[in-house]
Amino acid sequence: MTRLFVDSRVREHSALELSGDKSHYLSVVLRSAPGDTLIVTDTDGGSFHARISSFGKKTARLDILDRCEPLPEPPLRIVLLQGLLKGEKMDLVIQKATELGVAQVIPVITERSLVRETRKLERWKKIAEEAARQCGRVSIPDIAEPRELSEAMKDVDASSPKIIFWEQGGAPFSSVLGTAAGRERIILCTGPEGGFSEAEVSAANAEGFRTASLGQRILRAETAAIAAVSITQYVLGDLSGLQQMPSSPISK
Repeated sequence: MTRLFVDSRVREHSALELSGDKSHYLSVVLRSAPGDTLIVTDTDGGSFHARISSFGKKTARLDILDRCEPLPEPPLRIVLLQGLLKGEKMDLVIQKATELGVAQVIPVITERSLVRETRKLERWKKIAEEAARQCGRVSIPDIAEPRELSEAMKDVDASSPKIIFWEQGGAPFSSVLGTAAGRERIILCTGPEGGFSEAEVSAANAEGFRTASLGQRILRAETAAIAAVSITQYVLGDLSGLQQMPSSPISK
């Protein structure tokens, strides 16, 4: 069923008018029609069944029906510090990290970053919203302002387990991850094309990051980020397949 995030609070058995991108998405992108149903998620994280009642020239009117049980957010909050990547690679990491349940992505500028462009924040936020809508999340991960790696490492929660990935050394990821069992938050730091410098890894260690390896094969930067998040969610989070998405279909 179609899901839509709205920038307001929603009440059961009320009407909601949409305009701009939201209306365009329903009428033009999805080619929805009056009578079609969808799930609306509001600014409080509440999810509601809704039915399209009509379309205006640039608006859509919805009838809000009843509250529905949302898909629970992952119990483990993953914060991903991601070295800035070229072109669509950064888009891909943000999209897949959102689908995998990451709570926050912090783009970081590193010594070996091939790009230092930081004017794509709104684009990344839109990608995260679209990915959250597609996978049924009730919250959109926070995409933070890009910052220097040294600044980001100092900003994150000092009490949470912190891991930096380095292809030139470090303990096996499985052994490092095992020490984080039972924690509510974990910080993962993955590099840009070319990885981290030795000086950056040493600085991370001084900030409490443990160095980990993803194995003997050298992974592309975007692959490493997606693999790190996937493994973390499987071992410590909700990617084991034991939880089931609630279903509450309604008739038109």
